[in-house]
Amino acid sequence: MEAADINDDVVHPEVRAHITNLVSALGGYSVDDDGSYKLGDEALDVLRDLKKWIRFYDEKTNRMDVARCLAEANLVGGDLLQILTLWPQSETDSKYKARIALACFEVMVPLTWPIEKERAEMTINHHRHMPVLQLAQLGYKRAIINFDAIPILNTAVRVALPSMAMPIGERTPRDQAIIKLVLFFLRNVAMIAPPPGVKFEGDETQVSRSATIDAFSYQDIFLTLLTLASNMGEDFRTEDVVVMEIIFHLVKRVDPSSLFVSEKQLNKAKGQELASEMRKEAAMLKSYNKTTTTRHSRFGTMIWVKRADGKMVTVSGQEALLDAKTRERKMDSSKTFRPPKRARKPEMEPKDLGPPVTLDERARQQLRSFVQDFLDSGFNPLFRHVRQSIDREALHVLNQHKSQFFYLVAWFLEAERMRRKAKRDESKSTSAAGEQEVNSFNLVAAVLQQEMFASMNRALDRSYSDKDWQLLTSVMRCYTQIFLTVQEMSESPNEEDQEIAENTLSRLFYEETTHDLIANIARTYKDQGFEYLDAATELVHTFLRILEGYSKQNVDLQVRSRKRARRKKKAAKAAAAVAAARAAGEEAEDVGVPEDNDADDSGDDEQHAERVTQERKFEFGKFAIRFAPQGVVDTFVAFTKFYRDLNDAQLKRAHRYFYRVAFKQELSIMLFRLDIINLFYNMVQGPEPLDKSSPIFKEWEELSKQIIRKCVRKLQERPALFTELLFSKIGSTTHFLEHGYEKPVTTTTPRPGAELEFKRATERDEQIGIAVSVLVDKQQIEHLQWLKDQLISAMSERQAWENVDKAMAATTEGAADGEAADEVSNKSAPPHITIRPDTEARRTAMFKNPHLRLLMRLVGMERLTPTLDETPDSTWILPGSHTAEAIQDTIDLINKAEFSPPTFEDGGSAEDQLRRKSAAASRRTRAAYDDDEEEIRGFLGDDDDDEDFLFAPGGPTARKPDARPQKKRQRKRRREAGSGDEEDEGVPDEVLAARAKKRREKELEKMRKIKSEMYVHASDDETDDERDREFFERERKRQEAKDSTFDSMLGTLGLSVLSQVNGGEKSAWEAVLDDEPESDGSEKEGWRSAKRRKKQVASGSEEEQEEEEEEEEEEEEEDSDKELPTKQTKSKTSKRKAAAPSKRPARRPAGAKKRAVMGLSDDEENEDGEEDAVDVDSANERTTRNEAPLPSSPGEGLGRRINKMAMDDGDEDEDDQPVVAARQRPKARGGFIIDSSDEE
Repeated sequence: MEAADINDDVVHPEVRAHITNLVSALGGYSVDDDGSYKLGDEALDVLRDLKKWIRFYDEKTNRMDVARCLAEANLVGGDLLQILTLWPQSETDSKYKARIALACFEVMVPLTWPIEKERAEMTINHHRHMPVLQLAQLGYKRAIINFDAIPILNTAVRVALPSMAMPIGERTPRDQAIIKLVLFFLRNVAMIAPPPGVKFEGDETQVSRSATIDAFSYQDIFLTLLTLASNMGEDFRTEDVVVMEIIFHLVKRVDPSSLFVSEKQLNKAKGQELASEMRKEAAMLKSYNKTTTTRHSRFGTMIWVKRADGKMVTVSGQEALLDAKTRERKMDSSKTFRPPKRARKPEMEPKDLGPPVTLDERARQQLRSFVQDFLDSGFNPLFRHVRQSIDREALHVLNQHKSQFFYLVAWFLEAERMRRKAKRDESKSTSAAGEQEVNSFNLVAAVLQQEMFASMNRALDRSYSDKDWQLLTSVMRCYTQIFLTVQEMSESPNEEDQEIAENTLSRLFYEETTHDLIANIARTYKDQGFEYLDAATELVHTFLRILEGYSKQNVDLQVRSRKRARRKKKAAKAAAAVAAARAAGEEAEDVGVPEDNDADDSGDDEQHAERVTQERKFEFGKFAIRFAPQGVVDTFVAFTKFYRDLNDAQLKRAHRYFYRVAFKQELSIMLFRLDIINLFYNMVQGPEPLDKSSPIFKEWEELSKQIIRKCVRKLQERPALFTELLFSKIGSTTHFLEHGYEKPVTTTTPRPGAELEFKRATERDEQIGIAVSVLVDKQQIEHLQWLKDQLISAMSERQAWENVDKAMAATTEGAADGEAADEVSNKSAPPHITIRPDTEARRTAMFKNPHLRLLMRLVGMERLTPTLDETPDSTWILPGSHTAEAIQDTIDLINKAEFSPPTFEDGGSAEDQLRRKSAAASRRTRAAYDDDEEEIRGFLGDDDDDEDFLFAPGGPTARKPDARPQKKRQRKRRREAGSGDEEDEGVPDEVLAARAKKRREKELEKMRKIKSEMYVHASDDETDDERDREFFERERKRQEAKDSTFDSMLGTLGLSVLSQVNGGEKSAWEAVLDDEPESDGSEKEGWRSAKRRKKQVASGSEEEQEEEEEEEEEEEEEDSDKELPTKQTKSKTSKRKAAAPSKRPARRPAGAKKRAVMGLSDDEENEDGEEDAVDVDSANERTTRNEAPLPSSPGEGLGRRINKMAMDDGDEDEDDQPVVAARQRPKARGGFIIDSSDEE
């Protein structure tokens, strides 16, 4: 195949033919009329056809064939611009030419539109045409701004001027489209720039930023922009972002500080910059020469070194001949680290910024004039309207407009500060005191309002979470400039500006979320590019510096912070924790977040905001710690690594941060890492150090010296730092290296849900109904259903156990021994049932939901270990005392309350019937489960000598009095002292301890025989006819004996009673008691009688007799306690009051009558009022010991016997009170009370 047959055309031939024919039909140069351009007969239709080809072929099919054909046909420079020259400025009334000019711009706008294609979406067609079209656009821009015949940009404004002059209410959609078309054309011309990596054949100065600014100024485009900006919001609305884009592409990457300096100062600054760059280049070349090899070293020595792998290495220099170590060191010094090549990362720099721009003097003066006019008239209207459009997310606002908005705000704020600084310097140099100076910041007030701060916070948070680094960089720049502007306002001599600055700073620093977000931005830097790194470090430096000064001036600074919610588990995710809290229905004060039962309730939103956020006092010291973690340090280290390319302001920024961390916060341990120490050393004494003539060099030198010195000292104190030099520092490691010990960890114990109580309801069914209704009202049916399932399962298990227990009881009916039957019953005690949560949310609800906990307690559930502190993992049980029938009744009550909720008189809800239990009641409830120290020690088996029991002897009401009677013991001591027995005074302590131990063992032996109610089971209720018949027969005989005895006593009350007391015949009642073998009283009486007979026969010491007497008295007291538990709890003082007139008048004559019969006299009566309370055994003891009874002993015995009978009958007839002798006034001699023992 021949080469001529190969089709190298990248465009379809038919498309090229159509486009070529249309361009030819548009017009051409005339030969007759001096070579001027002549329109074709159908030029307007041709322009419209070209527009259709571009729209319906290129745009619809995502191709660039038509644009490529038009570029090759030179349509813009050869035809369209020539057509516009046919419409001179003097011919303003020609509508046809105006329509032709409009059609030309309709074709030029899509041809000059920025070519932005994502690399992943590009096709082969795009790769073919894009480089050619980018160069073609540069040619379009050069032709447009350098066209001499007519100002093209001004002609574009003339096309849109009639539409702009119309009031906004009278404009048609076509007028709006014309205005936007012209603005887009101006935007495209300002935006076109030489693409990176593409060489432009023509003169780049013709398409530079200076040439563009000069064209815009010469053709009055700046005046058009100022007119649009100053009337934004009144006469223009949707054109705001387009005007902002034009300004953005004119001022981007231009240093604002260079605009407001004189030409002399600018030249001086450029000279210093050039000298600095030359010194950097010389230092760089010097460092390279140290490690590079050369053939012409000293004496021209070059050797070959053979390595272990057989490869040969060339080493130059005579020192390589000394030894092997020197040769290896020589080879190492010549090595260069070449990191592995990785995939190229996407460009992190903002695509629409480009490299820094240098303007010529003419363009600088023109741009300066425009910036000043814009700040004076158009800044506030334009940026206020753009911010409102961004906040309401208008349709004409695109993503790139947000970053452009914040970039321009920061740029013009810096320009305003530079302008004010230049005016101050000029006024100082010229001493022009009379010159009017702008002292107010009202020109930029639109971006210093609360609405602007809210928009910035929103954009900062959203761009950080969406990882939109370009937008985040612009927002950080804007934040920094706002802080600097407000700080300058605070230093202004105008008091109004100072007050505004104070208010603005308080608003900027009020939200703690902004503080946290700035710290997170600085901590999470990772390969976002130098522009992002520079903006982040500048924001942190400015924020900390201004906040520190403001907090010192305002010691009572308040910030609004979010209330931190307690985490149930550290490993739980945030979403799972929120779901668990909602399912548990926790209260706000327990969890930190309000219940969200009704998401559509607008009132809950306000409550949520009030509960989640709270104000607290700001402390700068604690806040500055957030900028000390290793992540923030790494960010500034990465920024400092560019120290050879940084200016003095940037180096000072990094220096201040490291100084703050090392010395102000005393966290120099964070800088003790090998790469950081090496960086500081290289900046001062390395191969490429800082310029020693720079003013910042001395500060860096001193900082590096102090940090290295502190590192050496710390290495001597903490040898573990040698290992930690290789790694980053975390909180625990930092604390250990700084203080020498691990940081103490404090753990907080979660608190269970609040305890609730009922206000009025006392019945159990009412209480269950209220608790169930509360759960239903709170839409927590799942908790109620789970509780019912647990009760149903427990009922089934308990019913099965009862059936098995009945079957086992039937097999043990023939047991001969009653103790064996009791043992079987004890072994088959019903076990408790464990309540198991089905989910983690349920477990949390059991711990935190107060209403569910209340219902669980009402149905009988309780914790397995109530004496221990409750945790979320505590076990709940249903005790074994609950029968299946009782559980079924509880289930019925829950079902009834669920489907038929109770109603209340006051019309309130079920939750209104509950209230939080007071703290005192809660403490009493907790105290009920607390044991004494001795009881806990005995329960755990720590006390080997004593044995404690879990049950009180004889039931809960039959117990010893807390205060034992002391009068009787005192009386006995007096009696013993009167008898002359004083041998116990010399008894050693060992003997006394042995006696106490013996008494204790006897008490324990007696308590072991007592059975508690916890070992009484349902099987005890089983009937035994023979046993029941014997029991009722004994009770009948006992009752008959008691009746006959009381009849005889109350009937005669004479010598027959006295004879019974003095040892005569026993009554019928006593005979029955003696004959009954199973009576507890007869057993004890027989035991005491045997003991008395033993004492009469055996001869022992007086100490043993006294010990036995004490034991008998204690046993008698215990018997009386068991017989009269309610009466013996009273103090002895109540017995002394027995002689007082009784409330029942029938008792006093009977008492008097008895004293008359017994023949008691005042002289023979015992002076102690307690003598009447002594039982019969006291007299029997004196008789057994051969003591002569006192003259008053018959009367005493009678009174004691009557009291004894009355106490025995106390359970049967509570109205019969014991007859006690009246208390007599004690005898006195010489002011002293005489006891009856003294008369002996």
